[in-house]
Amino acid sequence: MCGKQPIKQPTKAQREEAAARNPGQIIHRVIHYMLKHYPFQYILVIVCIIATVFASIQGTLFLQTLIDDYIVPIAKSVADGGTADYSGLLRSILRVMIFYAIGVVASFAQRRILIRISQGTLRQLRRDIFEKMESLPLRYFDTNSHGRIMSIYTNDVDTMNQMIGESMPMMLMSLLTIVGVLYGMIKLSPALTGVALFMVIIMAFTSGKTVKASSRYFVEQQKQLATVNGYVEEYINGQKVVKVFNHEDQCREDFRKINDALFDAAFNANSYANSLGPINSQMGNLSYVVCVTVGALMAITGFGGLSLGGLASFLTFVKNLNSPISQISMQMNAVIMGMAGAERVFRFMDEKPEEDNGYVTLVRAKQSENGSLTECDERTGTWAWKNARKEDMAPEYTKLCGGIVMEHVNFGYEAEHPVLHDINLYADPGQKIAFVGSTGAGKTTIINLINRFYDVDDGEIRYDGIRVRDIKKRDLRRSLGMVLQDTHLFTNTVRENIRYGRLDATDEEVENAAKLANADGFIKRLPEGYDTMLTGDGASLSQGQRQLLSIARAAVADPPALVLDEATSSIDTYTEQLVQEGMDRLMKGRTTFIIAHRLSTVRNADCIMVLEQGRIIERGTHSQLLEKQGRYYELYTGNKRAAQAIPEAEKA
Repeated sequence: MCGKQPIKQPTKAQREEAAARNPGQIIHRVIHYMLKHYPFQYILVIVCIIATVFASIQGTLFLQTLIDDYIVPIAKSVADGGTADYSGLLRSILRVMIFYAIGVVASFAQRRILIRISQGTLRQLRRDIFEKMESLPLRYFDTNSHGRIMSIYTNDVDTMNQMIGESMPMMLMSLLTIVGVLYGMIKLSPALTGVALFMVIIMAFTSGKTVKASSRYFVEQQKQLATVNGYVEEYINGQKVVKVFNHEDQCREDFRKINDALFDAAFNANSYANSLGPINSQMGNLSYVVCVTVGALMAITGFGGLSLGGLASFLTFVKNLNSPISQISMQMNAVIMGMAGAERVFRFMDEKPEEDNGYVTLVRAKQSENGSLTECDERTGTWAWKNARKEDMAPEYTKLCGGIVMEHVNFGYEAEHPVLHDINLYADPGQKIAFVGSTGAGKTTIINLINRFYDVDDGEIRYDGIRVRDIKKRDLRRSLGMVLQDTHLFTNTVRENIRYGRLDATDEEVENAAKLANADGFIKRLPEGYDTMLTGDGASLSQGQRQLLSIARAAVADPPALVLDEATSSIDTYTEQLVQEGMDRLMKGRTTFIIAHRLSTVRNADCIMVLEQGRIIERGTHSQLLEKQGRYYELYTGNKRAAQAIPEAEKA
């Protein structure tokens, strides 16, 4: 129809987010998660709750029997000069004591089992979150702050734990108590039960309004808490920059704003939540007074057959009815907070993992006399790609040589902002390929594509003639040793940080790798040598020493190919000379990709690629590029006049 706008269908992500915000679905997922890991224990908890409620109901009903069948007759008998018979009373008391004993045991067992369920679920949940995190692509971490992710591990999981281990069982007990109490009240006096229920409806209506008002503030509180965590984490990591630029005042002001936002949300949420107690208490007292008045009139007039013992038992039920209703109202806030945390946890768990459709694996191999390759477990020094896509055929083996080809590759981290344009690259096995260029030219992006941290938008990358998208990511990355510009050291010994490159490396291999990187000298001067404990990302070491450990880590991995991303950027000239010999030994026989701003480190490269604005504008050896007097000449000599040697088409 003319002028009619088409209905825009929601995307898959929008549908998933809308589903995650459905409270019923969140509760269903929480219960399913618990029953998945602790089905028998949770059923046992329900049985214990039922036993506890049943014992409490029996005890309250006994109050009527005690007054009507024993106290009143015995008192009348004594008043008339007769004797008192307590035998029936003692038997009834013994029976009630047994019921209460069962209730005590059931209540104790319930709490012990709940501790097991809640803590076990907490452990399993954190394990699943961590495993999920390990499966996510780097793109997720590029677009989400680390503080927000940490908030899922801590705040959100803790609120879920409170909901699972305390609020939900207590609400279940309260609901069963209400059912049991209503049964007892109806059994004693249906008419008076109607009066009590009228007051309950008023109480529930008032509590519902309060809970609804507080729920949105509890959800906002969780969001603001994640924002605070993200800001603090970012500030801790960048505190040196903050101090260098005297930015403390601005940081304090920014933190004050987000902290105030958290305060406002928490204040409003808890203001409404804390008002529930007084409201329910006063409404409960009002309900009790009304039931006392009406019940007394009924007992005096004999209306409805309500006896004195029945009235006493009924009023006890009224108190018991108000208590679980108040508990449900109070626990609703914890459930809402838990659901807000669960929403964020499940949204994280629903994130799309890193896809890996590869079927080619990396294996150790040995070569027979006729030149064919076979898989073996020995450290032969020979690696092969194993193609086992066709299950009905013998696997095919291709020797890993290190030849990498990029043809007409285009890529952008965001679709509307391309970073690389028509990249063509040919690296023969054993060659050293260097990438140079201005910051942001796309050097590191090329390495990210070779590692398949990201997939190309257009074009193709082949490794020894095999498309990299056909190689399993773990095996592809196993073949590429990485020495990154930003060295990360874990809280562990120096030895274990080097061994991180290959976890089955012996102590001798670790020390040989350190010698290869010329790190052995400074390591032995540390207080405990290789067993010195490093903390705070190796804060006690200089930047150069940390870089040497990173190089040693790559050496112990013994990878078939190498990627050096500004590997010597933080090493002084003297240390660079010591490292260069070890680096040459490490690169010998391996295809190596080198990213460097310090052009002196790439002079002996077999081919140097000069990138500018995502395009390769020059390529050749060091001497060839100097002869061209183009962009590389300008970068190497600092001669700005050489820029005119760059063709105008290549500048574009």
